[in-house]
Amino acid sequence: MSEILRLKKSNCKNCYKCIRHCPVKSIKFSGNQAHIIGDDCILCGQCFVVCPQNAKEIADSTEEVNCLLNSGKRIIASVAPSFVAYFEGVGFEALSKSLIELGFAAAEETAIGATLVKREYEKQIRAATSNIIISSCCPSVNLLIQKYYPNLLGCLSPVVTPMAAHALNIKKRYPDANVVFIGPCLSKKDEAMSGPADAVLTFAELGEMFGRKGIVPELRMDSAEKTRARLFPTVGGILKTMDLPDNGYTYMTVDGIENCMNALDDISRGDISKCFIEMSSCQGSCIGGPVMGKYKNSPIRHLRSAVTYAGRSDFEVENTETSVLRKNYHFTGRTQTEPTEKEITDILRKMGKTGPEQELNCGTCGYNTCREKARAVCQGKADISMCLPFLMDKSESFTNTILNNTPNGILVVNEDLEVQQANNSVLRMLGIKYVSDILGEPVVRLFDPLPFLNALDGKTVKDKLDYYPEYKKYIELTLAHDKASRIIIAILRDVTDVEGERQKKEALSKQTIEIADKVVDKQMRIVQEIASLLGETAAETKIALTKLKESMGDEE
Repeated sequence: MSEILRLKKSNCKNCYKCIRHCPVKSIKFSGNQAHIIGDDCILCGQCFVVCPQNAKEIADSTEEVNCLLNSGKRIIASVAPSFVAYFEGVGFEALSKSLIELGFAAAEETAIGATLVKREYEKQIRAATSNIIISSCCPSVNLLIQKYYPNLLGCLSPVVTPMAAHALNIKKRYPDANVVFIGPCLSKKDEAMSGPADAVLTFAELGEMFGRKGIVPELRMDSAEKTRARLFPTVGGILKTMDLPDNGYTYMTVDGIENCMNALDDISRGDISKCFIEMSSCQGSCIGGPVMGKYKNSPIRHLRSAVTYAGRSDFEVENTETSVLRKNYHFTGRTQTEPTEKEITDILRKMGKTGPEQELNCGTCGYNTCREKARAVCQGKADISMCLPFLMDKSESFTNTILNNTPNGILVVNEDLEVQQANNSVLRMLGIKYVSDILGEPVVRLFDPLPFLNALDGKTVKDKLDYYPEYKKYIELTLAHDKASRIIIAILRDVTDVEGERQKKEALSKQTIEIADKVVDKQMRIVQEIASLLGETAAETKIALTKLKESMGDEE
C-alpha cells in the first residue's frame, strides 16, 4: 500500500488533519512526521484529498505506461465511465481519438465490464443464496471488509470489479493485449498488482500525459442508447442498471466510507437482513473519487454529466462464464493485540486525564475520543504530545512556573495597550491584590503610556529608570514589541533598595567631599596665617640685621 500512497515528509506540518479524516486510522506519527501504515490502509484516498500541504501523493504510473506504449505491444485503454465528469464536454469518441494519438491501440469503456458484473449480481439475487449481498465494485470497500470485517466476508459478492471484468474480456478477445485502466481511483492501482489489468492511470495522470504531448481532447459529445452501465459511477448507479426481481430483497445504496462502516456495523449486529447493498467508499460514488475530490469536486454538475450521458439499455457484450468472473475475498488484515485497561489508563494519566471530566474528546489529535487516542499510543500509532489540551496545559504550567518565580515583574499588554497578563512580581511591586483587577484595563492606569507608545513605534526602551511616587518605588522598565503576537512584553525591575543605597552612598560621598573641602580650607587658612607670621618675623629680622650692619660699619 505504501508504494501507492506516499508521504512527502518535508511538506508535513503535523496538523493531524489526515488522521481526523482517515476512517480506519491507518496513519501514525513518529519523529513529528505522518507515516501511512500500509497493512492497515484501505486506499480510500481521504488523506490525499484533505491534506492542506499536499504532503500525500499518489504513486506516478505515467512512466510505466509510457514504457508499455513504447514497447510495440497492443495497449488498450479501459476508461472508467466517470471520465465524462473529469474531462467535461468530452465524449468517449473524442477521448478515444486522443488516447490513440497518445499511443494506445484502442480505447474501450470500462462500463462494458460493469455490464458483465451487474449480470452476476442479478444471478446471485435470483438464486437468493445469501441473506446479505454487498456489491464488490469498490476496491476500498472490499479492502475495508477484508481487513476490518472478516466476519462479513461471506456477504461480499464473490465477483470481480468492473475493471477486472473488462480486462478479462479484452484479453479474451485480444490475447496479446495489455490493458491500462484509467479512472478517478487510487485503490485500483493496488488491485492491478494482482489482477488482470496491467497498469492504472488516474485521470490527473492522463491529463499530464496529454499536456506533455500537447494533446487537447476535442470538446464534442456523442450519444448511444446501449450504454446504461455508464451510470455505475453515480450513487445508486449499479441498482439503476439492474433488472431487479421482487423476491423479498431490499435494495439499498450507501456511499461514503463512514456510512459504509456504520452499515457494516449494523450487519454485524444482525440489525439488517435480506438485502442487496450497493456500497461505495467515496461520497457521491466514483464521480467523487479521490482525484475528482482533490482537483474537480463539483458533485451536482458531475452527476448531471454522468446521468445525461448514459443510455437506457445495456451494452451489447457477450456473456462470460461465472467461474471466470468469480473472486473469493479473504481476510488480509493484521491481528493486533488490544491494550489492557490498565495500559490505557496509564496513558490517559500521562496525558493529564485522571478522570472522565478531563477527557475532552475534542478530536484535535485526529482521534474521536481520548481513549481511542490512548489506545493508539499503546499500539505505537500516536504520541502523547499529539494532545493539544495536554500540550497547552503543560506549556501554560511551565510558563506560569517561570513567570511566577522570577523576581522581575512581567506585564503583557496588547497593541491597544490593554493588560493581558501579569505575574506575581508585578502584583507585589504595584500593591495589587488580584490579577483580575487589572486584566483588560488600559496600561495608563498603571504606568505612563509614553514608553509603550514608543515601543509600538519601534523605538528602543531598555532599562528606563523612573520614580513612581504612587508606588513609592524606583522601577527599571524594558519593553519588547512582538509584532507576530501583537503584544508588548514589559519587564519591570524594582530597584528601590538599590537606588536607596546608591543615594545614601551619593549623600555620604557628598558629605565627605564637603568635610574634606572644609578641612582643606581650614588648612589653607592656617598655612596663610603661618606664612603671614613668618613674613612679619622675616621683615623684622631683616630690619634688625640691617641696623646691626650699619652700626658695625660706623665703628670702622
